[in-house]
Amino acid sequence: MEFKHVSVLLHESIEGLNIDPDGIYFDCTLGGGGHSEEILKKLSPKGRLIGIDQDADAIEAASKRLEKYDNFSCVKSNFSNIGSVAESLRVLPGEINGFMLDLGVSSHQFDDSGRGFSYHGNAPLDMRMDVAAPLSAADVVNTYSKEELTRIIKEYGEENWAARIADFIVAQRKEKPILTTEELVEVIKKAVPKGARRDGPHPARRTFQAIRIEVNNELGIIEDSLNTMASLLKKGGRICVITFHSLEDRIVKNTFKKLQDPCICPREFPVCMCGRESSVKIITKKPIIPSQSEIEANNRARSAKLRIVEKII
Repeated sequence: MEFKHVSVLLHESIEGLNIDPDGIYFDCTLGGGGHSEEILKKLSPKGRLIGIDQDADAIEAASKRLEKYDNFSCVKSNFSNIGSVAESLRVLPGEINGFMLDLGVSSHQFDDSGRGFSYHGNAPLDMRMDVAAPLSAADVVNTYSKEELTRIIKEYGEENWAARIADFIVAQRKEKPILTTEELVEVIKKAVPKGARRDGPHPARRTFQAIRIEVNNELGIIEDSLNTMASLLKKGGRICVITFHSLEDRIVKNTFKKLQDPCICPREFPVCMCGRESSVKIITKKPIIPSQSEIEANNRARSAKLRIVEKII
């Protein structure tokens, strides 16, 4: 299957990186290579771009798309490993000019019927961005306790019917394991009352989101990764992050705030005594969102938000 992914907020994020033609950049969520190609167009032969993705399909597709660029290379890994990836490539702290992150699931992963990300159609319950990872959606659905399922569906899916959906999942799997997306959708539809199903999004959307986040530890890696990236940046370097739901955006926003204002002194102290210095300044006081024309052209862009910070020391 051809790897298709429409890059969201493409112009805004590339502009936000404030690219130095001779600089070193990391596209930490390589995907189909859309952001990477635009970065490479702005680099001189002295510049360098490294792409990172945990999806082997993305690595293959982007490598083919970007093969004409001699200053591009890519690594199959998760961006949470950015420190060791940079070290393995002999890129030292203070040498990196920018990091680009486009969080969430690519269009290709949603559209690939065999990956199990979508609640449309039928596929094995997988949802792994890295197909070599040990934990799949089927493992979560069939082995997590009712309490654990309730927690992740409520917390990661922000689903009002989390406890009821967890009850129905546990009852169904006692009869037989839930192994396909279609089977899980049917359980969710039975759990969500008809009145609640009539309005709003597809009844399975929030639960599928929650399970996908759990399978890939999507939220658990963001803060530490951004802190590491900030420590690797050179002065004037930038981090651009695109998020697609409120949970991701909140973590990015709060992490950037802590980097800009790391003081841990009690509020009643008249002056800072902890000595922690700000390492970045926030460029986007409010997140950049897609234009109406971009949303009309690509409905998946509707919830995207771009936040940017710049290293100052």
